Amino acid sequence: MMFDTETQLGKALVAKGLLDTDNLEIALREHHKSGERLGDVLVKMNLATVDDVLHCLADQLQLPFVRLGDIQIPKSVIERVPAKLVSHYHCVPIEQHNGSIRVAVSDPLDVHMLDDLRFNLKLEVEPVVASPKDIAAAINRYYGIGAATIEELEEDRGAETTLDVDRGIEDIDEMAEDASIVRFVNQIIKEAMADRATDIHVEPFEQELRIRYRIDGMLYEATIPPSIKRFQSAIISRIKIMADMNIAERRLPQDGKIKVKMGENDYDLRVSTLPTPYGESISIRILSRDSELISLDRLGLDEHNLLLLRRMIQKPHGILFVTGPTGSGKSTTLYAALSEINQVDKKIITVEDPIEYRISGVTQTQVNAQIDLTFARVLRTMLRQDPDVIMVGETRDPETAQAAIRAALTGHMVFSTLHTNDAAGAVSRLLDMGIEPFLIASSVEGLIAQRLVRVLCKICKQSFQPGPEVLNRLRLNKLETDGAEFMKPVGCEKCRYTGFRGRTAIYEIIKVDENMKPLIVDRKPSNVLKASALAAGMRTIREDGWFKVRAGITTIDEVLRVTMEDEFGGASYEDALQ
Repeated sequence: MMFDTETQLGKALVAKGLLDTDNLEIALREHHKSGERLGDVLVKMNLATVDDVLHCLADQLQLPFVRLGDIQIPKSVIERVPAKLVSHYHCVPIEQHNGSIRVAVSDPLDVHMLDDLRFNLKLEVEPVVASPKDIAAAINRYYGIGAATIEELEEDRGAETTLDVDRGIEDIDEMAEDASIVRFVNQIIKEAMADRATDIHVEPFEQELRIRYRIDGMLYEATIPPSIKRFQSAIISRIKIMADMNIAERRLPQDGKIKVKMGENDYDLRVSTLPTPYGESISIRILSRDSELISLDRLGLDEHNLLLLRRMIQKPHGILFVTGPTGSGKSTTLYAALSEINQVDKKIITVEDPIEYRISGVTQTQVNAQIDLTFARVLRTMLRQDPDVIMVGETRDPETAQAAIRAALTGHMVFSTLHTNDAAGAVSRLLDMGIEPFLIASSVEGLIAQRLVRVLCKICKQSFQPGPEVLNRLRLNKLETDGAEFMKPVGCEKCRYTGFRGRTAIYEIIKVDENMKPLIVDRKPSNVLKASALAAGMRTIREDGWFKVRAGITTIDEVLRVTMEDEFGGASYEDALQ
């Protein structure tokens, strides 16, 4: 009977043009040899996709095939089936009516699973077919990450388990080593990596424990079981144990590091704790040790800015500052620049906090405040190493700034970052640090400001034409919008229904030329320096963003979100629609 079913499945795939007869024969031989189901063999041998196999199987069994991402499952239906059953049998309830429940499964031929569900739920079970990926996403969406694990903990520990911040250290330490807590924390980290998150935030509040992921620069709340608050201290202690922190110390901030491996990739997790009235708040930065270095060509620079930057980084000496807020991609730009000039005839040394990318052929040093290994101290020492190019992760104090200036004036090329709102503001920041203006004018070759904007999902983005009232509100004329390919986010499974996937940078680049140097020496304010740069052909960061809007890469609202509000009067795209 099973042979007939498998053969019919193969014939159905051939009939639909999804498989040819020769490949079917090969798969059938492997099916008889291994005993695996034909569908599994076809997927494993890359002869058919999971969706193709399940579609044909559903037709063969006269069952519906559903896309779980396209439907909204009622809360009452979700509550009817325990998380442990859903997790164990990898299924999702989608509808209940007249004493029966409709359940999405990826293996409708598993009669034992269906019988077990009928026995446990005391209901008639009507199977429908869905892809395993859809089912996994629906479980996380409706039940929360690790819901089955939390249910197990509640059953094992009983209702008396309430692990608040005042519970004994011994009890929490014991719970933190519990297999279920270990599994839950691992699930949180694994889910974050699968979603391309750069940060995980574990935040305790009076009535809840909130977990959020930062994806493409935006924070999204993870769906977790409400009862997780009871296990808050054990979860936090587990993370601290992994990061080699002191779990008995809850009054002071701590920092630690976790090394993990997911698939073929190695990750460094930088862990920071902060005491709050309701427990310790934890922030985890996810850094891939195997990340591929982005080249200058892939940073999002247009042809003019790319040529300008390449000329700057090939200078024999001077300083190039990249400015912007935390998380704006400054380090990525500097790494790309280093990678561009990383040649055997150049000695390159970096001092960073932390080392985010490891570059072959570059000597990299990480600061350590606990042993007084600061940026300034390393910078002074690295000059004795006879470098050609130096990268300082951040110029954050006068001592580091002065050391960087001295290095540039003594024949070294220095790359560094500053926290300012725009490129011209870097000069004011250096003056505030006590650097003499003539030293700034003599040493600084270029100033770059950048922001990251989310890129529209290529699969689901849609074109649209904004009305004249929107363009007027944004101070854009018809000439500027002719030929523009306006796109808007929609949302699909690929982009987690956000409409965006990935980020790109928008830039403004100032070349410190002979016209600007006297202005710096005279301590002119940043708006005067910016006017001089504009006269020399600089494109503002918002103008650069506007070109990416015209190209259909991002949206008007994304550019307005990350840039200064002065040019368009603070109007957002949403405001303009009002």
